[in-house]
Amino acid sequence: VMMDMIENPSWLHEAMAFLAEGNRRLMQQYIDQNLLSLNNDWTYQNSGGNGYTDELPAPGFDPSRVRPCDMWASAESQELAQVSPEMHEEFALCYERPLLEPFGLNGYGCCEDLTRKLGDVLKIRNIRRISISPFADADKCAEKLGDKAIYSWKPHPSHLVGKFDADRVRAYIRHTLEVTRANGCVVEMILKDTHTCENHPERFSRWCRIARDQVERIG
Repeated sequence: VMMDMIENPSWLHEAMAFLAEGNRRLMQQYIDQNLLSLNNDWTYQNSGGNGYTDELPAPGFDPSRVRPCDMWASAESQELAQVSPEMHEEFALCYERPLLEPFGLNGYGCCEDLTRKLGDVLKIRNIRRISISPFADADKCAEKLGDKAIYSWKPHPSHLVGKFDADRVRAYIRHTLEVTRANGCVVEMILKDTHTCENHPERFSRWCRIARDQVERIG
């Protein structure tokens, strides 16, 4: 696919348009068959976090027929993590935005580094939650994002592997909380992709205690 972006972009655009249209028709089927349900609660949203909000459902809500504007939606493009912001816009976002537009609130991103792409992501209608992955530049993302959307931070799960270094975890979390507070960010912290704790499940509790302590200290 990355080669096609350069050598055969028109073919790739055809493929993306085909996939986007298929997704649009699928959603229309859900609407026509009245299969949608609210997700403004504990429902897992985007690449982490819950859907709790008092902004959904939208005005005019009919409990017997949920609309896209009453719901959260999300998109991501991890596969394009290594392409330029321009190519990410051309081959992903320009197809994702129309699919997200009907929804009341939107999230974007997963494990891809969006540091250089936040400007384009923020153009998504009703964007509310943006994933700040372990590979992103936390400082630059805080500066660019501010309070425009939730800074959905995914701390690095590798800190639970090997020798658990509480001081390192503490300093790591403190730094991101300090830079986000300085830039007026609205932060949520989601420890995920923890594929192993090397038979030390207590590390999750220790990590959470450290995180809560830093949140209370920094405010």
